[in-house]
Amino acid sequence: MPAKTIRTKADLAINGSPPAFAEPLHVGRPNIGDREAFLGYVNRILDSRWLTNNGPVVQAFERRIADYLGVKHCVAMCNGTIALEIAIRALGLTGEVIVPSWTFVATAHSLYWQGITPVFADIDPSTHNLDPDAVRRMITPRTTGIIGVHLWGRAAPVDALQAIADEHGLKLMFDAAHAFGSSYRGQSIGRFGACEVLSFHATKAFNTMEGGAVVTNDDELADTLRLMRNFGFQGYDNVVHPGTNGKMIEVCAAMGLANLDGFDAILASNRRNHAAYRQALAGLPGISVLDYDPAERNSHHYVVVEVSEAHSTLRDDLVAALHAENVLARKYFWPGCHEMRPYRDLFPHAGLMLPHTRQVAARVMILPSGTTLPEDSIATICSVIRLLAQGSA
Repeated sequence: MPAKTIRTKADLAINGSPPAFAEPLHVGRPNIGDREAFLGYVNRILDSRWLTNNGPVVQAFERRIADYLGVKHCVAMCNGTIALEIAIRALGLTGEVIVPSWTFVATAHSLYWQGITPVFADIDPSTHNLDPDAVRRMITPRTTGIIGVHLWGRAAPVDALQAIADEHGLKLMFDAAHAFGSSYRGQSIGRFGACEVLSFHATKAFNTMEGGAVVTNDDELADTLRLMRNFGFQGYDNVVHPGTNGKMIEVCAAMGLANLDGFDAILASNRRNHAAYRQALAGLPGISVLDYDPAERNSHHYVVVEVSEAHSTLRDDLVAALHAENVLARKYFWPGCHEMRPYRDLFPHAGLMLPHTRQVAARVMILPSGTTLPEDSIATICSVIRLLAQGSA
């Protein structure tokens, strides 16, 4: 257990006392399902010598994901960022596209990388997702689309964003990197907008080591996505569309199949961890743990702690104290995309339109969870938080 006073790494170096945890506890430590099942797939892949180029394991993985989400098409990709870029290009987005600043920077980069201007709209501080009224304020004659983000796996305001898109003739797609296994009004996320982009990165609740996908019910769009992820080839020596190399390899699909079979166990572990954190931190001054709607499905992968505005310095103090104890809490997605280069240089006054984004960015901290979290570690983590929170009251 940690000492009764909050220590820093410098304190530990001076007095030689060890941190609470000998090994670092990471946010997003990979979940690994049935190891033997995965290795069985790998052996078959090696025996077949079909390692990439839309092999049978990738095709099986796509079918399983489409069936799981109840969508017509899953187009697997090498990672979520390439999936975003290909989806954006396949939808024909140009000019300006409205996105939240409160998201992983890949959402903005996937536009800027292609010469499209990401226009940052503010969030609803109660949901951390795009505020539809803020989206309306950012529409200009150059706007061609909206990318909603299902942050923490909690659904963006799907219906309101779709109404805005329909009213203004805009394309709507969703960054669902956090939302595999989540639902909106009882329907699986993956069915909304023109398409939704998934990330299967190692840090996600469900992973393929590295990977992503675009899911859609649009047959024509799915055909275009499949062309674009493989250099535009349609059969041998027949390039019919501009494209790139966005293919998922067979071994990554094998990891996905093995992990999909064990996904229910991962969800159960995350729910237990989230409930334990909520219970241990209940009633602390200035501290709240973001909750998930019990009427909707969610992976509970993200344990999001929000510090009240009245305790303005507490978040950073907590992160420093936890790091000293080898608990590598994170300040997702601080300070917001609009404060990161190149966007800070391109749009120096964007923060004037993003008051809620700035407030939330200064208050949020993510704690370790997942299937690898050691037993009783949550109690120790929360004791550090309690010491500091009670001291700041």
